[in-house]
Amino acid sequence: MTATDAKPKRLPLEGLRVVEFTHMVMGPTCGMVLADMGAEVIKVEPIDGDRTRHLLGAGAGFFPMFNRNKKSIAIDLHTAEGAEVARRLAASADVVAENFKPGTMKKYGLDYDALSQVNARCIYVSHKGFLPGPYEHRTALDEVVQMMGGLAYMTGRPGDPLRAGTSVNDIMGGLFGAIGALGALIQRGITGRGQEVQSALFENNVFLVGQHMLQYAITGQPAAPMPERISAWAVYDVFTVKDGEQIFLAAVSDAQWTTFCDILGFADLKADPRYANNNARVELRPSLLPELRLRLQSFSAQELGERFERVGLPYAPIRSPEELFDDEHLLATGGLADITLPDGPRAGEVSKAALFPFTLGGQRLGVRLNPPTRGEHTDAILSSIGFASADIEQFRNLKAVA
Repeated sequence: MTATDAKPKRLPLEGLRVVEFTHMVMGPTCGMVLADMGAEVIKVEPIDGDRTRHLLGAGAGFFPMFNRNKKSIAIDLHTAEGAEVARRLAASADVVAENFKPGTMKKYGLDYDALSQVNARCIYVSHKGFLPGPYEHRTALDEVVQMMGGLAYMTGRPGDPLRAGTSVNDIMGGLFGAIGALGALIQRGITGRGQEVQSALFENNVFLVGQHMLQYAITGQPAAPMPERISAWAVYDVFTVKDGEQIFLAAVSDAQWTTFCDILGFADLKADPRYANNNARVELRPSLLPELRLRLQSFSAQELGERFERVGLPYAPIRSPEELFDDEHLLATGGLADITLPDGPRAGEVSKAALFPFTLGGQRLGVRLNPPTRGEHTDAILSSIGFASADIEQFRNLKAVA
């Protein structure tokens, strides 16, 4: 579905207004969830625009990825007039989302306590580095909490902590903020009152490594970093095969081990009593894997993939993110949608972006609005909350809006 396609049916959050004071990834992810499900999401940006519009390197994709289906208004919160406009806009919202440092929103009268006095039905989603407690005033980033929360330890090799290859805590923290907002909306339907929802990077990270914490509780042994972990399955690894290609192969049950040996002609391994069951094979991985690596070098990655595909064994080619633009499954199922890039040297060009990985009523949630240009909807939004054209022009002259 593209930005110009007609909506096939009513989306679940149509009629809901969300005002987000967000930047970077965490808060915008929350807003994107609500926007994709049909809410009117208004992104409040600084006069000179969200800084993520012009980040380089790993940050270059932040804005176009996490701000589709939103409207943009540019407001200078540092001016009295701009702050008043923001408060009036926030008062019109069903949901307000923010992800600034503790105390920032209170300076402008945009904190939950202030807004709930004006609109008792307001649901306020606050995204922070830490939930209230000893760490709450620390400055947090995704990489900071990965380091202190055990995820970098688990991802890297021993003595070499390594952050995960995407903004996992920022993205998931935004998702949990949206989940909390949806729960609060249901509660509001019962009580008529809103409430504050809090989501945090550090606590999200702890949730991610919770399985390893409980592994220690059960076994008494600290979890080894993933590259050095004791695998639960004997064949569950990346193999370098013919011409230096790589492929991930797995056989995670005794039945799959039998199939694995059959399709590759490894009758001797299948008959070897040392490999009779999975746990025995796991214990013998130090000798089994080198043998498998040697034998698999005669196969091409394509041939292995075709054989595994034919019999239903798990396998995966090793791909880089840019290769997914041409993935036949994503293209066939509508998993990628066209967006127009709003900023940078390729502004105005069309690219594809990943949609949320679920369907509602059998349909993917598509793109209704392209990622907005800075302040693209300022006039229309101000008109919607009662400002006349003369008022809007006055705000512009005062540099309060753009």
